[in-house]
Amino acid sequence: MITLLLVALTLFVAYANGANDNFKGVATLYGSNTATFKTALAIGTVATFAGCISSVFLAEALVKAFSGKGLVPDAVSQSPNFLMAVAAGAASTVFAATLFGIPISTTHALTGALVGAGYATIGSDLNVSVLGAVYFLPLLLSPLISVFLTIPLYKLAHRFKERLGVDKQTCVCISPSKFVPVHALEFDAGTARYTMANGQDQTRVIVGTTADCVDKYSGRIFGITAQDIVDGVHYFSAAAVSFARGLNDTPKIVGLLLVVEAMDLRVGMLAVAIAMAVGGLTNARKVAETMSKKIAKMNDGHALVANLVTAFMVIFASRLGVPVSTTHVSVGAISGVGLVNGTADKTMIRGILLSWVLTLPMAAIIAAIVCWLQ
Repeated sequence: MITLLLVALTLFVAYANGANDNFKGVATLYGSNTATFKTALAIGTVATFAGCISSVFLAEALVKAFSGKGLVPDAVSQSPNFLMAVAAGAASTVFAATLFGIPISTTHALTGALVGAGYATIGSDLNVSVLGAVYFLPLLLSPLISVFLTIPLYKLAHRFKERLGVDKQTCVCISPSKFVPVHALEFDAGTARYTMANGQDQTRVIVGTTADCVDKYSGRIFGITAQDIVDGVHYFSAAAVSFARGLNDTPKIVGLLLVVEAMDLRVGMLAVAIAMAVGGLTNARKVAETMSKKIAKMNDGHALVANLVTAFMVIFASRLGVPVSTTHVSVGAISGVGLVNGTADKTMIRGILLSWVLTLPMAAIIAAIVCWLQ
């Protein structure tokens, strides 16, 4: 019964992770209006699932890190009751944030839950040195590194674009969508909008830009339109971020199942991958809106830079066994773009940062309570 409960709680962690995290890799596709929500979600789901499966071969170091090994004595880290408390603390925190549309880190929640369960079990004997070096330092530095990588890369990409002779063009939005023949075109300097009046029925058509309009690219590179190249690389980079997220997050969750010797590690990763996919497909909308639309405004070039930085950092960290958070890295990259182009919503960013601060103690408290109740 304890084994089944541990497996169920671990899969709940995976479900909550998918709901909160699966869209983050493709948020820039939706945020820059390159893809619809459904298309972006489908790409994110498939690429994340592929990353989950690949983690069997590429990210074994993270499995051991998030089983609690080294943070608490081996006898404790191999206890189903300890791991159940960790799973309960992490899953509850991530799922609650998902319901409010707040992008938080499953890595951060797992870390807090490990701390809370560890303290409730062994008190002050918790290995604080491992806690700082292995867990806290990567989580603290990764968003800062992401911002500082994004800003110069954005400027470099901008200069490269200019040297290739690629220009930006702004779309013009017309309402209503059905074309109406006109006899006059008037410009209102106060609103900076053109108004066309139909000579027969006075139906008015508004021409101008809206908040949903984004810059596109004109010009050709090696005979291919610049916009097609940017779109292609953008889709590829978004899939790469999602792949990297699956690669990095799956072993952290599977680490909770190490004590279940009856379950093969590969079977555990497949089960986690499926639970993550279901979570993303059924409960990703609110976090998607926050990540895509509320942190900063992006065109395709901005989004591409953010994705390249995120993919590089998460894949590199996964290979080294460093538990960085895809959420922290992705939000840092998007915020870096917003700081450069002047569209960063600092109120929203502060709110997200506050939620990150609260994630660890909330997960720790829930995990500790579960430990004490057992």
